[in-house]
Amino acid sequence: MATPTAIAAYVALFALTGFLFLFVNLLVGWLVRPRLPNREKLEVYECGEPTIGSSFVQFDLRFYVVALLFIIFDVEVAFFFPWAAVFGKATQLAAEPPAAILSSDSGAVGTVTAARLRELGLDVPAVADLVELRKSARDLAWTSIADIGVFFGVLLVGFAYVWKRGDLDWVRAVTRQKAEPIHRHPPPRAVEPSQSILSA
Repeated sequence: MATPTAIAAYVALFALTGFLFLFVNLLVGWLVRPRLPNREKLEVYECGEPTIGSSFVQFDLRFYVVALLFIIFDVEVAFFFPWAAVFGKATQLAAEPPAAILSSDSGAVGTVTAARLRELGLDVPAVADLVELRKSARDLAWTSIADIGVFFGVLLVGFAYVWKRGDLDWVRAVTRQKAEPIHRHPPPRAVEPSQSILSA
């Protein structure tokens, strides 16, 4: 087991190696690259076309919202992979008959089953404990199903909330907004001929 000092030294060595690799490559590129400045090279590159107008334009906020939602749900979906690995190993252990678990020549636990047990962090049991092993694997499989069900449920609630808010709609409908009544001023009264200024 490595000491905390050794672990810190390994981390520092890793960071130093990464920094030196980056610095040396940048330095070599700066020393070796040709320096032939011309008008075209000094222009701002924008998709190969000459720039027109200011680069400071209003960017639609919906791009950011869709990108953030994609990142959130994409990262959460990535948690399904380690779950699938554990669930698959547990169901394989629960489904294997005792004859397949025992190796044919020695009567001990087979190498495939022993490898699966070590991947799950379990000790290799004696032959007498095979029934208990299958029961534990079945319990682990059902527990993992319940865990992923709760996780997926929370994910679906978040998705339904985002959908209900309309964050997934690219063009929001104006009819959703409650129309406010328009207050109009009464039309001006017509002036009676007897009240005219000229008649006075």
